Amino acid sequence: MKTVYEAQIVDGLVQPKHEVQVECKACGYDLDEAELSADTCSDCGAPLNLKQHISIHATSVPAAGGGVM
Repeated sequence: MKTVYEAQIVDGLVQPKHEVQVECKACGYDLDEAELSADTCSDCGAPLNLKQHISIHATSVPAAGGGVM
């Protein structure tokens, strides 16, 4: 299951856009909400042990300085 959180400002601080992907640690199967509540992987049948992948996106690019030669 992949969940995307959009960038937002909380208490004056920027929280960048990030994605969290949850899958079965035993077989790598991408889980959905129903499988998380069942606490069992529907692909391999193992008791659920989760693995998460997190991707963080840059929300701003610093100003570049330069000159003409």
